[in-house]
Amino acid sequence: MTTNFFFNNFNSSQEQLLLENLVIESIKIYGHDVYYIPLTRTSYDDIYGEDDQAAYNSAHFMEMYIKSIDGFSGDGEFMSRFGIEIRNQVVFSMAQRIFSQEVGTFTDQVRPNEGDLIYFPLNDRCFEIKFVNKYEMFYQLGALQTWEVTCELFEYSNETFNTGIPEIDIIQSKFSMNALDFSIKDEVDDYLVTEDSEYIILEGKAVDDLIPADDSDEIQQESDNIVLFSSEDPFSEGNI
Repeated sequence: MTTNFFFNNFNSSQEQLLLENLVIESIKIYGHDVYYIPLTRTSYDDIYGEDDQAAYNSAHFMEMYIKSIDGFSGDGEFMSRFGIEIRNQVVFSMAQRIFSQEVGTFTDQVRPNEGDLIYFPLNDRCFEIKFVNKYEMFYQLGALQTWEVTCELFEYSNETFNTGIPEIDIIQSKFSMNALDFSIKDEVDDYLVTEDSEYIILEGKAVDDLIPADDSDEIQQESDNIVLFSSEDPFSEGNI
């Protein structure tokens, strides 16, 4: 026996279009307006799989539905060997047609890419796409209507922001440690240098000012004064 051909809509483009329109309308009603920020690679290394000069040069306004209605998922905040890490995850769902119109038209992208960012104005945070699931709704009426992207909180790593959105571009000026971003220029946009060929940095923007002070040396000195293990008496605290 086969399925009833009177109710088989998998080959009906009109039924597929109707479902897609309903999905888009639902996202417009229950979703949120966000900025989609595609990644521009300038010097990608195929061997190491990274780009030292990655840039974000555009932002596209579109609507998405947040599937993580119960809050952030993922590992959350935890203490690692490198300090406190925040690995909050959020899942967004977007219509494929809307993505093609708002993003693909300007970037030639056929789908969201890993490494792209989503700026969520509601909490003023940027999230990096880690995984793209194209089978969120598995061929409803024989077609795919949405993309589902799993994102983590973005960690700045010397990327360049030039999107034209002040709330997004401030990420570079807030977290950048590139000396050229804070160097003084002359009237013809040439960097001013000292006699030792060092860049003249704005006050308060030097590396020592941007990195919090390290307390390890002070803690080590205090510990040396408190405990001194000797061969005669390891518990004497130096009073031999």
